[in-house]
Amino acid sequence: MSTPTARKRTAAAAKTAAPVKASGHGSTRPDATKTHGGGNGPTAVASGDLRSNVAAYEEIALVLQGGGALGAYQAGVVQGLTDAGIHPTWVAGISIGSIHCAIIAGNPPHRRAERLREFWHRVTQPPLLPPTLWEQEPWVSMLPEEALPWMAPLQSLRALAEGQRGFFVPRAVPGIGPDQASVYDTGPLRATLEELVDFDLLNSGAVRVSVGAVNLRTGNLEYFDTTEQRLGPEHFMASGALPPGFPAVRIGDDLYWDGGLVSNTPLSQILGGHPCAHTLVFQVDLWSAAGEPPRSLADVASRVKDIQYSSRTRAVTDVLHRAHEQRNVLRSLLERIPAEVRKQDALCAEVEEMARDKRYTVIHLIYGDKPFDGQDKDFQFGRGSMRAHWNCGLRIVEGTLAHPKWFALPDADHPFVTHDVHQERTKA
Repeated sequence: MSTPTARKRTAAAAKTAAPVKASGHGSTRPDATKTHGGGNGPTAVASGDLRSNVAAYEEIALVLQGGGALGAYQAGVVQGLTDAGIHPTWVAGISIGSIHCAIIAGNPPHRRAERLREFWHRVTQPPLLPPTLWEQEPWVSMLPEEALPWMAPLQSLRALAEGQRGFFVPRAVPGIGPDQASVYDTGPLRATLEELVDFDLLNSGAVRVSVGAVNLRTGNLEYFDTTEQRLGPEHFMASGALPPGFPAVRIGDDLYWDGGLVSNTPLSQILGGHPCAHTLVFQVDLWSAAGEPPRSLADVASRVKDIQYSSRTRAVTDVLHRAHEQRNVLRSLLERIPAEVRKQDALCAEVEEMARDKRYTVIHLIYGDKPFDGQDKDFQFGRGSMRAHWNCGLRIVEGTLAHPKWFALPDADHPFVTHDVHQERTKA
């Protein structure tokens, strides 16, 4: 049985299934200048088939990995989904993904992409020295992606030396204690979240929010969830407190670090446990487990990060897929037990709860490395790279939404399906 909050979110999802135009007044492109991959594609107006398929789901979940500066890709995905009239009812994130969760749930649908743009405009500015000529408008909008590899080393060095405005700044000297023992101070991030996020709206139940962080005392990954507690800026800061760069964040009597230390993919938070609703999941990954062997020492560091922080998303999906297939078997076995026996047997009631007919579609939207990405890609906060990542997110949404059949509710015999535009291209 669904809860009143779940029914409220389902009704809201149905109301917001109408398409939203991507261009014109109120455009939320990453800059008010030309971008690539948007405007008149599938994200501009969702097809009737797509709208009807999406409306069949009771829950629309957005799952966001951590990945620092690569997170602009997720912002592009959010804009693309918003342009198509697809709005999540549940967001789950780690690190930069958790910050996006706060901005999404803490703003009404029509303001989310705009607020994400404000966040990324702010944090792609160095806090101390002025930006170089090629980091300023209008020049940055004219910079081709081919030039980004030349810009990236300088920008990542500036991030290390100066920090990023509205995000983090270097400490003169690391302090004593877990909340001071770090290279950078993340106080500016708290101020940014308090400005861009309406925490009353975030905690209202309109959108469920789950963000993961690691408890320093137990070493376990814990999730902060709006169905269980009120969330404030500290919960999202804790989820992104990656040591030794960022300090631990105190919540209650405990201290927390970045959830990516244990698992960078909060997919199991959405799909684990007993099935409660037909669910459409957009899994937005910033790290790809699949990749080419490294050719140099610099490539080694980059490949290590990919493997470490991808958190084996597809392996997790495979495990969850088998679990849901097993539930289908349990339902078949229950049907062989007379109804009057099932009603009086507590074990049968428990099995029925576990094996409810709820179906899941997981859409993978995985970022693929670009020529300008190196081992510093997660802290290379250049404005040009941000725009490229954002536009990449828009393009991947366009390619995915061009397949409305992928969004059809699975049948009861095969209740769990996954789609990935990259894998489909490989099969073709």
